[in-house]
Amino acid sequence: MEFIIEKIGMSRTVDVPAIPVTLLKVIETKVCEVREDGKALVAFSASKKYNKSIEGQQKKYGISKEFNKFMTIQVAEGTQAGDLSTDILAETTQVKTSLNTKGRGFQGGMKRHGFGGGPASHGHRFGRRIGSIGNAEWPGRVQKGKKMPGQYGNTKTTVKNDVISFDADNGILVLKGSIPGHNGARGLIRIVK
Repeated sequence: MEFIIEKIGMSRTVDVPAIPVTLLKVIETKVCEVREDGKALVAFSASKKYNKSIEGQQKKYGISKEFNKFMTIQVAEGTQAGDLSTDILAETTQVKTSLNTKGRGFQGGMKRHGFGGGPASHGHRFGRRIGSIGNAEWPGRVQKGKKMPGQYGNTKTTVKNDVISFDADNGILVLKGSIPGHNGARGLIRIVK
């Protein structure tokens, strides 16, 4: 079973020793229709975007104007159209969270792959370059998969975390440890056990 979440940020518990935790807001979702394969089309509030195709979907499923984004997620057996119940999160002990990592743009080899770089003193001009990338006679080309400068971050990552608590009134889920993504990022959580 999956839920749409928004990352609030990190904090820690008041215990001794303190445990680092991540706070997630479980987004209110409405189930529009359930398919036979256990997946369902759901609607949630994402932005102020509104056009005729969104209006047509809202009229078709009888939902209010604030639910203007649609997505397909895995749901439990016996789920009916209407509000998606979050009661199961109260007994959950582990979840898998899928979010995009922070995008850092085009970066060099030292930041992207942790290369050491060259000497930083006594007139060296090597600096933060990655050095030699290929061989001469054989194979006479740069091998595929060579660690090079390039796009760093902004990739989908899934991590497994223990659930500390769930506040059903406010929809706040507290997970042990950290999860990828910036504060305010939206993603999915899947119940493991």
